[in-house]
Amino acid sequence: MKNLLTIIVITLFTLFGTQNISAQKLSQDQDKPEVIAKTQVAKLTTDLGLNGDQTRAIYRALVQKEVNYKKHINGKNPENEEVIALKEQYDTTLKISMKKSLTKEQYNEWLGMQEQ
Repeated sequence: MKNLLTIIVITLFTLFGTQNISAQKLSQDQDKPEVIAKTQVAKLTTDLGLNGDQTRAIYRALVQKEVNYKKHINGKNPENEEVIALKEQYDTTLKISMKKSLTKEQYNEWLGMQEQ
């Protein structure tokens, strides 16, 4: 009886420990540039009516922007001139990619969404 109780307790601790680790992994995944870009592309696809080629191109552009932001902008002083210049550079690169990928109407609608 004592051995059975010990096995049940060990099993419960293992079960709860595994669930805790899984929850931590999910929260860490939300910070990845790919996950952020995928969420943004999904919203843009429904809002702008993107086709497959547009979706892929915009996904790549957004991943690149998020990677650059994560490396060079996030966590740094937003009033620093170098950080401001880099942010403007990355935003301009994204706008160029979006202009290439979207139709004129979609691009104008996207610009309107950015101002909100």
